Amino acid sequence: MCRSTAYGHHHCHAHMGGLQEGGCCHSRHAGGFHRHFLTAAEKKARLEEYLKELQAEAKAVEERLKELGEGA
Repeated sequence: MCRSTAYGHHHCHAHMGGLQEGGCCHSRHAGGFHRHFLTAAEKKARLEEYLKELQAEAKAVEERLKELGEGA
């Protein structure tokens, strides 16, 4: 559930790029209603972004291991 008020609005701080059971959404609707769930498309987009971040991190670790291996 969104609890932080960073940047003046609710902000998710959960694993997997803001995904948690039920999700979290920043969409504002008429009358001040806030949607507190993600659509399947939003979940998919966040998971794809999270995967890209993990792949980039793994690549950086592999490169660092290679550097350390060359120096040993």
